[in-house]
Amino acid sequence: MPAVNFYLRWPDGKEEQCYSPSTVIYQTFKAGDTMPLSEFMQKAESALSSASERVKASYGYYCSSASDQLSQLKHRASDFNDHNQLITILSMRELAK
Repeated sequence: MPAVNFYLRWPDGKEEQCYSPSTVIYQTFKAGDTMPLSEFMQKAESALSSASERVKASYGYYCSSASDQLSQLKHRASDFNDHNQLITILSMRELAK
C-alpha cells in the first residue's frame, strides 16, 4: 500500500513532515491548502482514521503509524490557543514502494 508524506506549516511558522500510510490522504488535502487549525484537525483525524482502516482491510490490523501521527498532530495543535489560526499544506509526496 503506497504511503504519503505531507508537509505542514503550523501557525507559528514551523514546518513539519507528517505521514499517512495510505494515499486516501489525497482525498482530504492537497498542496497549497490553507485552513483554520480546527478544520485541519477534523480533516486529519478523519483521513488518518480512513488510512488506518484501509491498512486493516488489506493486512488485518490497524496502522499504529497513523494513530501515532494523529497523536503527534493533536499534541502539537494543543500548543495553540486560537484554533482559527491558519495551517498550510506545503506539499505531498507518495513514498516509493
